[in-house]
Amino acid sequence: MISYTPVINQISYNGYHIGVLRLDLIHPEISGNKWFKLKYNLEQAVKENKNTIITFGGAFSNHIAATSIACKLAGLKSFGIIRGEETSANNPTLSFANKNGMELLFVSRDEYSQKKDSGYLQRLRYMYPEAYIIPEGGDNQLGQKGCEEILTKKMSDYTTIFCAHGTGTTYKGISKSLLPEQNIVAINVLNFEAKAEEAQTEILNNYHFGGYAKHTKELLDFKSWFEETYSIPLDYVYTSKLFFAVFDLLKQNKLNQEQKILIIHSGGLQGNAGYEQRYNLNPKRHVNDAQG
Repeated sequence: MISYTPVINQISYNGYHIGVLRLDLIHPEISGNKWFKLKYNLEQAVKENKNTIITFGGAFSNHIAATSIACKLAGLKSFGIIRGEETSANNPTLSFANKNGMELLFVSRDEYSQKKDSGYLQRLRYMYPEAYIIPEGGDNQLGQKGCEEILTKKMSDYTTIFCAHGTGTTYKGISKSLLPEQNIVAINVLNFEAKAEEAQTEILNNYHFGGYAKHTKELLDFKSWFEETYSIPLDYVYTSKLFFAVFDLLKQNKLNQEQKILIIHSGGLQGNAGYEQRYNLNPKRHVNDAQG
């Protein structure tokens, strides 16, 4: 369905040369790392003769948007269990998902919190025997397996890999494909203490800016400055925090010139319109020349 041809942009900052792996460019609608999380799950659904995908997400979920179009292209029905009120159905993300044929079911936060509960999942399987269930964010072993394919031989020269950390699926998958001389640093975008459990891995927990889908003026200023400087678009939830963290580490001299840095741009750009609508943001207001 999608052929992965890696695109790496080279950028410079304060004497450092940095590679940016543009996963956001692999498909116009199945954005970035979402495709890697979905590909083996969809293959497994077909192997099991399932004709419907059930998955979970919030009202602005990149995973929901990506799953809807991936299922459409694969000829599968899709069903999204959405955390929140039905009034969210008209936002850009869910409108896109619905346009792709995804049926949406809005549930309370209490019910949504059961998304990993075995009893709840068993009831779903009983109600929808023709369905294959993919966890929120594609966070399962098949999702990780797909993410193991993000790094290719083309990236073997890079020694320090940076990625955003939400469910941790991308981080875990990449960590399994590292060469002996490589390490990965994940930037946690959620307000909780995630811990690295494998060798060659590190998680930084102090760049969440208040938590998932939260921001400060400092982050907005950085996003605008970065986009104007490098002509690479960022999303608000993941990549803005990721790139801010890397540049902050560079400013603090916590990285050295011997390290060959690769930042993984995981996409998520479809969520920008909904995020700006939700917070009434005008991105053109946020430019801070002091970042240079």
